Amino acid sequence: MFESVDALLAEHAECEQAMADPAVIADQARLREVGRRYAALGPVVAAYHAWHAAHDDLGAARELAAEDAAFAEEVPALEEAEQAAHERLRRLLIPRDPDDDRDVILEIKAGEGGEESALFAGDLLRMYLRYAEKRGWRTEVIDATESDLGGYKDVQVAVKAKGTPGPDEAPWARLKFEGGVHRVQRVPVTESQGRIHTSAAGVWVMPEAEEIDVHVDPNDLRIDVYRSSGPGGQSVNTTDSAVRITHLPTGTVVSCQNEKSQLQNKESAMRVLRARLHQIAQEQADAAASDARKSQVRTVDRSERIRTYNFPENRISDHRTGYKAYNLDIFLGGEMDPAIESLMSADEAARLAAVGGN
Repeated sequence: MFESVDALLAEHAECEQAMADPAVIADQARLREVGRRYAALGPVVAAYHAWHAAHDDLGAARELAAEDAAFAEEVPALEEAEQAAHERLRRLLIPRDPDDDRDVILEIKAGEGGEESALFAGDLLRMYLRYAEKRGWRTEVIDATESDLGGYKDVQVAVKAKGTPGPDEAPWARLKFEGGVHRVQRVPVTESQGRIHTSAAGVWVMPEAEEIDVHVDPNDLRIDVYRSSGPGGQSVNTTDSAVRITHLPTGTVVSCQNEKSQLQNKESAMRVLRARLHQIAQEQADAAASDARKSQVRTVDRSERIRTYNFPENRISDHRTGYKAYNLDIFLGGEMDPAIESLMSADEAARLAAVGGN
């Protein structure tokens, strides 16, 4: 695996030079792309230099140990330091998802369960907003369709990191495994007999794409405008400000009515469309090795659940890794890292096995 280090070191140096190039500086989209790659390679370069220094220190101590007992005493500690540096570098060299440094657009859609499912979708939205807040990310609700009881039939939210996040710290790296069907077991507020019901909501997570990533031909779009509406169908705007965009080649449809301005709604809808088209392109390119994205089911079917939220037992269960904890109330308050890290560890192990584990 270490054979790839030289190429990565050279690429890091090229990125550094490019960021000082006036032509690149003048092209903000290109500068962001190069800067993102430079930041992603930085930890690898630092880990390589740390490992190389530890390796050299260990080699020198072993050579001198035969002549000086003091150096021999240092060898075990230096071996441990070299091994730790080696392990960190090895992990950083495991092939990564190229989107791991991206922000995300997250969509939550009510499914089976009617009004209870919409209320649960609202619970999931608050959970993700609190998680983002705890991690210092910015959030922006792009579009939302509320239900009569205050839940959400459908809601889309952008999640953005502040500054340049470290490895595995960007929104996509940590939230990409949230895509799928989330099942809830509890007594709904609409239940008069106190019986426990099971319902579900679907979560889709997409890496946010920029215009440089996805070219959308205006001739491929059909744009419809209409009046926005709220819970129960009542009109919340007297002008045709809501926008629906259909990408004709793929049949992808996105809509937005959250803003009062038609232009703002169109811009928001285009953000979602680019993210969806980017994801479609990635799925097509990586069809043979897209296990992570295959987990994001396209129907909100309770039988295809990825996680269960059991309120009577205060239990959270992830059905992919076997993670289980009895702190559902805390989990819904945004303390999601233990479950997310179990998924990240399982993914890392799978990627390591795919490259032979050395």
